[in-house]
Amino acid sequence: MFGLGMQELIIVLVIILILFGAKRLPELAGGIGKAIKSFKKGMSEPEEIDVTPKKPASESKEGIEGKKE
Repeated sequence: MFGLGMQELIIVLVIILILFGAKRLPELAGGIGKAIKSFKKGMSEPEEIDVTPKKPASESKEGIEGKKE
């Protein structure tokens, strides 16, 4: 896993434990779990179809020309 051995992983976990404290670790893990779950859900859902009507080309050109003056 990323070229890290068991000793390196333990050192990283100890540093994380010192930085965040034992009480915040479950909160962080829960937040990461929810983020991963919503990411997977978003990737599996089909894309939304845009149904807003598009302006005709003549209207959009008039708006651009009016701004140049």
